[in-house]
Amino acid sequence: MEDLTKNYYKIGEVAEILGIPASTLRFWEKEFTIIKPKRNSKNTRFYTPEDVETIKMVYYLVKEKGLKLDAAQQQIRVNRHNVSQRSEVINRLKSVRNQLQDMLDAINKIR
Repeated sequence: MEDLTKNYYKIGEVAEILGIPASTLRFWEKEFTIIKPKRNSKNTRFYTPEDVETIKMVYYLVKEKGLKLDAAQQQIRVNRHNVSQRSEVINRLKSVRNQLQDMLDAINKIR
């Protein structure tokens, strides 16, 4: 996952950042009241970096932890801060793992 530097992201960009189909984002938007992208007059969705972080939490709970949608919603309602921190830590660890793997691959190429 990447750093969010833009003010707004279209649905395709968010889908690419998370590696999920745009249809999943549209579905989650209907199921999770906390996902509310802004829309323009043409009904195009625009997600703020905060929206993307919220969707990352949902992704963590549903895709990585395997929770059902109702359980994920409850976790966010009851313990949003903790869920957010765990999701962030997992993402950092994945990033570190990827960097270490890249270093290992580079070392193996030298040999």
